[in-house]
Amino acid sequence: MSIKLIATDLDGTMLATDNSIPQTNLKAIQSIKEKHIPLAICTGKSYAISKDICKQCEAQYGIFGNGAQIIDLTKQKEIFRRCLTLDELTFCYHLAGKHHLHIHAYGDNFVITEELKYMDLRNYAMYFQSHSSIFGKYDTASNLILHHNSENELSFYIVKNLLQYIQEYNLTIFNVILSGEDNLEEILPELETQTALTIQFISKKGNYKDEFIGKEYDYFSITPQNVGKGSALDFLKGYLKIDTNDTMAIGDNLNDIDLLKSSGVGVAVANAYEPVKKIATYTTKNSASSGGFAEAVYQFVEF
Repeated sequence: MSIKLIATDLDGTMLATDNSIPQTNLKAIQSIKEKHIPLAICTGKSYAISKDICKQCEAQYGIFGNGAQIIDLTKQKEIFRRCLTLDELTFCYHLAGKHHLHIHAYGDNFVITEELKYMDLRNYAMYFQSHSSIFGKYDTASNLILHHNSENELSFYIVKNLLQYIQEYNLTIFNVILSGEDNLEEILPELETQTALTIQFISKKGNYKDEFIGKEYDYFSITPQNVGKGSALDFLKGYLKIDTNDTMAIGDNLNDIDLLKSSGVGVAVANAYEPVKKIATYTTKNSASSGGFAEAVYQFVEF
């Protein structure tokens, strides 16, 4: 076995809890670069949100929106895209209203929400912290609060009615997030009546609390049918003509399970969810913050 492609999650895997890349991981990235092994970033976030991190780790490929978009970063060329339909967005929006859930959505270069509260707040806080050029502006014509980062072409739209705004401006949406603090799993059967959706349940409670914003919550990540990190990795392997046995995937969260299963070597970092560890080929001794990614690289890549 010779590793010819490394795919890694970001939050909780490559990144420390403060959203930085540990020095040990940066050194490992340099090592695989010298071996000419391509690195693919695999995240639930959009490219606009992840662009700075992708540049910092010199990733050659990016899987964004939990597999809804794949970009060849070396050529700045989109090679795969799947979007939610208006009917699917409408279903999600009304379900959120019925069960008093928070909803936000991701597009190419924006996050749209009616209130910054959970994962949308986390993303906003991270970028407000790292980009002083973000500013807020209220547009009376559209009842829109716009937080815009012109340098990175990233915007946060805070609107009165998310669905109405998406319809009015014909926005393309890759990924919808439904969040709440109580019993989200009870809603899953109703959500699954929409068989054309890919639904992933993720808990940020207890040991997995979102320390960055200091909140506990659960959420559903909703993407088009047959879209996920695993299927995206399969597509990328075909695009690069790399055999499954020659790939390594590294992750920590429930939406990384299919990613690890689609690789020859699936690695869970020490802080990973237990179901991820159970299916992993190897679990690191180090957490994300202490260089779990680097440990995986040095364990399986021949130098």
